[in-house]
Amino acid sequence: MILPTVRDPRFITIRRGGTLTDADHRLLALWAADCAEHVLPLFEAVRPDDPRPGAAIRQIRAWTRGEVGMMQSRAAGGHAMGAARELRGAARNAAYAAGQAGAVAHVAAHELGAAAYAIRAVRAAVPADRSEDAGRAECRWQRDQLPDAIRALVLDDQRLRNDICWSVFDC
Repeated sequence: MILPTVRDPRFITIRRGGTLTDADHRLLALWAADCAEHVLPLFEAVRPDDPRPGAAIRQIRAWTRGEVGMMQSRAAGGHAMGAARELRGAARNAAYAAGQAGAVAHVAAHELGAAAYAIRAVRAAVPADRSEDAGRAECRWQRDQLPDAIRALVLDDQRLRNDICWSVFDC
């Protein structure tokens, strides 16, 4: 479970009673796409003929440009998660990262799921004795990609949800 039981109003759009602007929602989606895309090769190495995770990343990027609706991006995210179900390890986590990214159009708080699953993918892709270091390096890479406009929001979200995200944000 990567979502809190009580929704944080900072991740609910203004039109739905929260405080999240559309511009920041798009930035969260793009950052989630970056996190998922960074580990997508871990999925593609195992399932090169399965386009679903890559499609989810393309759909969320298209959503940020207003080219597709929320439902289309969310559905693509669901299909990416379907691609993950029969796999294990790095490939599974990479597909889940793409699925979470696609879902950001629907629920902005999925942004952290994309990041957490990407870190888990990197950890699973290396020998156990290098897993923690690889995860910390991925976490730092992700933080380096954060736009200034959402940096404080995401870092606080990582602090608040670290425990339910497998403590992957200790970097």
